[in-house]
Amino acid sequence: MFIEANSVVVLHFAVTDDKGELIDDTRDSSPLEFLMGSGYLVPGLEAELEGLAVGNEFDVTIQPEQGYGIYDPELVQEVPAELFDGVEGVEPGMAFSADTDAGHRTVIVTAVEDDIIVVDANHPFAGRTLQFNGEVIGIREATEEELEHGHIHGAGGCGHDHGHEHDHEGGCCGSEEPKEEKKDGCCGGH
Repeated sequence: MFIEANSVVVLHFAVTDDKGELIDDTRDSSPLEFLMGSGYLVPGLEAELEGLAVGNEFDVTIQPEQGYGIYDPELVQEVPAELFDGVEGVEPGMAFSADTDAGHRTVIVTAVEDDIIVVDANHPFAGRTLQFNGEVIGIREATEEELEHGHIHGAGGCGHDHGHEHDHEGGCCGSEEPKEEKKDGCCGGH
């Protein structure tokens, strides 16, 4: 079997940025498991994985345009500190959810000045070239339920995390967009 759209892929990988800084490595924890074509991975990596088989290794460089995007200085804004009323100790590096003209986004505080807080809505890896290397360790057909939900299910319900922390945001089972809740919660409750 080869990796194609709507297949469930299991892989171990490491990713570094253009400065050689390690961003993530699954080799000392659980492998990453995802539904190919669901937008779970950056587009450039999905394209490079297509057609690979179990046992195939990969070592690919993904430019920002096919990764987390080009850094957009217009996504850095100064906002009144009063918007953070009720939040104690706002400091650089803190992440907050914000509703913007472009929809729901995560913003990172980059500076705190008297009555102004500077936030950045760029993805933390925007503008960075990424180097992925790893191995495909499993491929299977997705179930109808997984295809309907747009993500994989493991033995205990939604299964794309499997104990390894990745940069997921809210929504149903960690997807970026909330899914319609089922009777017992997303994916039958978990």
